[in-house]
Amino acid sequence: MQIGNHKLENNLVLAPMAGITDRPFRQLCKQLGAGMAVSEMVSSNSLLRGSLKTLRRANHEGESLPRSVQIAGADPIMMGEAARFNEGEGAELIDINMGCPAKKVCNVLAGSALLKNELLVAQILEATVNAVSIPVTLKIRTGWDADHKNGVRIAQLAEQSGIQALAVHGRTRSCFFKGDAEYDTIAAIKASVNIPVIANGDIETPEKAKYVLEKTKADGIMIGRAAQGRPWIFREISHYLKTGTFLPEPTALEIKTILLGHLENLYTFYGEYTGSMVARKHVSWYSKGQSGSARFRDLFNRLETPDEQIHAIKEFFT
Repeated sequence: MQIGNHKLENNLVLAPMAGITDRPFRQLCKQLGAGMAVSEMVSSNSLLRGSLKTLRRANHEGESLPRSVQIAGADPIMMGEAARFNEGEGAELIDINMGCPAKKVCNVLAGSALLKNELLVAQILEATVNAVSIPVTLKIRTGWDADHKNGVRIAQLAEQSGIQALAVHGRTRSCFFKGDAEYDTIAAIKASVNIPVIANGDIETPEKAKYVLEKTKADGIMIGRAAQGRPWIFREISHYLKTGTFLPEPTALEIKTILLGHLENLYTFYGEYTGSMVARKHVSWYSKGQSGSARFRDLFNRLETPDEQIHAIKEFFT
């Protein structure tokens, strides 16, 4: 899949997820088969740019290419400035968030709340595209609610504004993550534009990935929640799309090896204390389905040092 001047290794993309797609997780998913990974959302508010959290979210040091940073906001000028700032920090693609359904984002008229105001959408897209020399992409939902599905119109505005690729989560904002993803709507959006369209929503298996690509005619797929604790889902999907056959499930030993590497990167990236706290949610996801996982998670969530956590992982995943 081609986005602007970037030729991706495949058409599988890790979705931006707040508190999850930090640099260690993005890099891991790329190593395990994702063609691209998008950063956590970074606020366009200039007052927040110097915060440690914001700097971490935009940190791509040592990350394989291409580096994509997602920005969010409701002011065209500030969005352009945020895009320019992140380009200067090494971003190679800018992604605009118009899909987040979180109340704290929508309450400031950002994220999917923007879908209510097509004029403002166009202004933000044009300001962001004109502010940088790198490709700009956009993530949206199908609309605000069942009575206001304007995904096709937003996609057309995006193409007219110079957006290079569009990711569509197949739900309205009011759906949050409930109900089935609307693949028919994604198909209609794909048919309405000539830029690459990436389908997102409920893609949890290699078979579902193939079905969604065929159903929507999308150029690629975006995986979010299904990659939590299963970053190898990208290589599984890639293999199935190429061969029609399934890779074997990773063994407990392989999961342990992947997880230990992930934790070491978390400790290095965040520092030992914060890294240990962040590790808890990832270990909870990795351990699901394993024998005795509930008791193990209860134990692990009381451990506070990397040494304790690593020892527990080595004991559990045998």
